Amino acid sequence: MKRYERHADALAQLIHSGALRPGDRMPSVREASRTRGISPSTVFAAYYLLEAQGLIHARPRSGYYVNSRSALPGAAGGERPAEPLPSQPASTSTGVAISDLVFEVLGQARDSGLVPLGSAFPGPELFPLERLARCLSGGMRRLDPASIVQSLPPGDERLRQQIARRYGLHGTAVEVDEILITNGAMEALNLCLEAVTQPGDVVVVESPTFYAALQALERLNLQALEIATHPRDGIDLAALAEALRRQPADQPVKACWLMPSFQNPLGSLMPEGKKRELVALLARHGVPLIEDDVYGELHYGPQRPLPAKAFDTHGLVMHCSSFSKCLAPGYRVGWVAAGRQATAVQRLKLMTTLSAATPSQLALSEYLAQGGYDRHLRQLRRSLAEQQAAALAAVAAHFPPGTRVSRPEGGYFLWVELPPALNALHLHRHALQHGISLAPGQLFSADQRFAHCVRINYGHPAQGRLLPALECVGRLATALLKRELPALD
Repeated sequence: MKRYERHADALAQLIHSGALRPGDRMPSVREASRTRGISPSTVFAAYYLLEAQGLIHARPRSGYYVNSRSALPGAAGGERPAEPLPSQPASTSTGVAISDLVFEVLGQARDSGLVPLGSAFPGPELFPLERLARCLSGGMRRLDPASIVQSLPPGDERLRQQIARRYGLHGTAVEVDEILITNGAMEALNLCLEAVTQPGDVVVVESPTFYAALQALERLNLQALEIATHPRDGIDLAALAEALRRQPADQPVKACWLMPSFQNPLGSLMPEGKKRELVALLARHGVPLIEDDVYGELHYGPQRPLPAKAFDTHGLVMHCSSFSKCLAPGYRVGWVAAGRQATAVQRLKLMTTLSAATPSQLALSEYLAQGGYDRHLRQLRRSLAEQQAAALAAVAAHFPPGTRVSRPEGGYFLWVELPPALNALHLHRHALQHGISLAPGQLFSADQRFAHCVRINYGHPAQGRLLPALECVGRLATALLKRELPALD
């Protein structure tokens, strides 16, 4: 744990214990620096983290103050729920047949009138859509028809240069020629998977894992090997090492598809030391890492977490991301920095979808060139952190006793573990009848083992429909546990 995190944690304990009460002024930066023997920048970083967690707020020219009790995570009527327990997946690989269930659940949740707690995107009001539209319009007016050919794989050169520059600014060295623009991160991830596997191969995934990863394995007829994953710091490296050692020589692990930063659905964040160990472990076995990092920009701390890619010296990490979650949902612009597989992935792109859409690439390149992206990200992170605090308080107040919930340091998902007697699919179907969608836990494992869990998207304004919807879901869960509602098949 870094020094600013230790200082923030100590202050958070004082707030939760009541030693620092709502409305109390936090020690000034100068006072805290002097009494704790730490630098002012460390104090600022700690206060930024506490602000992102919804515990304190800044008043202009006055300082930082403890938030009101009703705004604190776990407030408004309930004790702070415990974290979910680490998963305990099967020790053997298995085939995947999840798509029918995914299509059923997603198909039921397409109504735009639903409160989208089961959605994979935050609210559109959080994004600069009007400015992006102007960038799109301006880019198309200046479009040289010859550039359409030039934007065939690997994609628009100016956009790739801007992406490479952001890698460098965040401490990861990536060459422009390594970057391929794709139709969203999902295409990047699928191309990477296809580049390093053959039908029947074994691929490691987290447990639970994003259902789209399971769908990709199903489409390519691959075997899923799920590894225990902690809701706070990610995949269990000891379990992964044992799985790599245990696999028979005629069926080794051919790839790992992991989300080390703000994993979907858990929200876990692997510490940098664990990421370094992960990359070294996979390098010893010669196993490529397909790194899904679409939530990396949505950190609540003062610095963007380094991706696993930052520790790669063998070209085995294929780093995939996109602008869909942090800037431009619907524009479908993603990319991959594919390491030693860059040529193979580019050829697959050319053979399948040919190229990413030129207008979307031009719009995002123009937006980045104009500046203001980091200012947008700061506001987005602040909004999401505030919404997380409100959602955690609602879960604590309204969900049944025994509920456990994750407390991510970024992204916009909560993983909620309900009492074992509850079936998440039944809860989802009852919620639909009340105009609310959920993502039931059965979607996030090849063997549908998380039947009493749900993923909740809190990336929608708390002052709108989010909090009433969470209160309703809590009431429905309690009624199902008491058998006051029928199971809906």
